Amino acid sequence: MTPVRREGYIFCQDLRVACYQTNRQTYLKPTAFMDMAQEIAFWAASGLGFGYDTLHVHHHAWVLSRMHLHFISFPRWRDEILLKTWHKGADGLFYLRDFDLRNAAGEPCALGTSSWVVIDEQTRRFVRPEDLQHLMAVEEKMDDAIATPAPKIQLPRETAPELVAEHTVAYSDLDLVGHTNNVRYVVWALDCLPLEEAEKPLKDLYVNYNKETTHGQKVELYRLRQDNAWYVEGRAEGKPCFVVKLEY
Repeated sequence: MTPVRREGYIFCQDLRVACYQTNRQTYLKPTAFMDMAQEIAFWAASGLGFGYDTLHVHHHAWVLSRMHLHFISFPRWRDEILLKTWHKGADGLFYLRDFDLRNAAGEPCALGTSSWVVIDEQTRRFVRPEDLQHLMAVEEKMDDAIATPAPKIQLPRETAPELVAEHTVAYSDLDLVGHTNNVRYVVWALDCLPLEEAEKPLKDLYVNYNKETTHGQKVELYRLRQDNAWYVEGRAEGKPCFVVKLEY
């Protein structure tokens, strides 16, 4: 992995698309971009003094709550790409972080905005921003990859989504906090779609994380198609734990 470098308040990483990050047509998978974004977010937060190691000392952890990704083009296997991210400060309980992915010619491939919260690792409750000011005292970069924060997503009202699968949270789903990694929910959602739909070029991806899931839990997966979008909602013990909206 190439190192992350800092340019002012922007953190950058030069990458090359690997074969295991692509689909059958050799294009970068949306979930592979999410993996990249997750990793650079870790290094960027660490570089600003509020990364995993610093928060873990206080029994706190970052948790992704919402994300909106807009895809313009998809780089292919072996393409050189540049990923950038920056911290945009607090918005209520959320901390905002944007992403910008470009090809070797400097043309945009994907743009993203994400909303994060800090939780207490022991109580699993939110930590209020005012209790974190001593850690978050940095100047934010307010430029926008996507101007509007990632929205709240729900299944359309008065619809009847179809139950298509049940997934038991397994070892491969877990992250270093001990719950299902945020990217895995989108993997499950895409796996719920017909293959010919999942492989279409995605335009926008929205995801909300409503309730964590842990090893051994059973998650029922419901899907619904409306206009040019697919919705996939996961329910654990009868309660929604995530919802994904995929616009093609």
